[in-house]
Amino acid sequence: MVQTLDIMVALSGGVDSAVAALRLKQAGHRVQALHMTNWEDDDGYCNAAEDFQDARKICQQLEIPLHRVNFSRDYQQKVFTHFLREIVAGRTPNPDILCNREIKFGVFREHARRLGVDWIATGHYARLRRTDPIQLLKGVDDNKDQTYFLHRVSSEQLDRVLFPVGELTKAQVRAAARDMGLPVAAKRDSTGICFIGERPFDAFLGRYVEGKPGPMLADDGRVLGEHKGLPFYTIGQRHGLGLGGDANGSGEPWYVAAKQVHDNTLVVVQGAQHPALFAPGLLARDMAWINGPPAKLTTGVRLEARIRHRQQVQACTVSARADDMVGVAFERPQRAITPGQAIVFYQGDVCLGGADIATATDTGANPVAIQPSLAAAP
Repeated sequence: MVQTLDIMVALSGGVDSAVAALRLKQAGHRVQALHMTNWEDDDGYCNAAEDFQDARKICQQLEIPLHRVNFSRDYQQKVFTHFLREIVAGRTPNPDILCNREIKFGVFREHARRLGVDWIATGHYARLRRTDPIQLLKGVDDNKDQTYFLHRVSSEQLDRVLFPVGELTKAQVRAAARDMGLPVAAKRDSTGICFIGERPFDAFLGRYVEGKPGPMLADDGRVLGEHKGLPFYTIGQRHGLGLGGDANGSGEPWYVAAKQVHDNTLVVVQGAQHPALFAPGLLARDMAWINGPPAKLTTGVRLEARIRHRQQVQACTVSARADDMVGVAFERPQRAITPGQAIVFYQGDVCLGGADIATATDTGANPVAIQPSLAAAP
């Protein structure tokens, strides 16, 4: 006999969390929903009001109670402050990762407990294996798998958590919503960073970070123009550079290859396959193992890893270092390794945890630095 549980679903107003609530209700559990407001803005880009109305419609149709809570102060303190600090330091953080650990599996869980509910559920595409300790597994839909964003959630935080859509593909989720006539069955998925959404990133960031213009150099040292401030660029970026054709170049598009914070220089290269965009390894800091580090980490262990969401996992060897970082050597060079982004490690379907990328490295674990020949600059 299946145990009936009291469960609080994090209901965003989207189709994934709606179907999560639907499946739990169909399974006979006592389900409530909680809609979180994590960001407040009145500039027309925030869809919070629309999302809450969708959440209300879902709960009315499923006949489940809906709670509403504002966690924007917690988000500012626990997530956004860290995001800005990393941006100013020249890195490219992913705030959605910290939001999961601090908000969705942190303050949201505590709020549910204050309401008398011990179990929580979300619409993440991930699975759990309830061994001792609990294991985080990839979602069945490899294209939607969200373990990359969950790797900093500890095994203790994953206790009494359910991922009801982790066994489904996105197509199956939408089909389930259509079959029940849920009003969000065809609702478009949210994109981008949660608090930025569809708004222009540079305009948003400029409200919080002052950009200091500096030289934009080709990898041979030629001055191509002036950048508007390093925080507004990321490794591998193509658009927004303001560079047209180059009579001395290949005619291919330009890409950001390096952000040199020490001299406020942006280095760009031509061509998506330019060698400067690739590196065979990286160093990572601030490790977060869900159930402790894997065996043989001190001597090097064979794992798989992603350096961005939706990337196919890449074979690599991971080794612990005396400076509390880990060194990662990939079987194949990786493109646009970006400091501040996460590298997440796997053994098969099991997500082991991850770390923040510190720098790309060569095969000898030495930092890769693009050093333009300034002698060629006018």
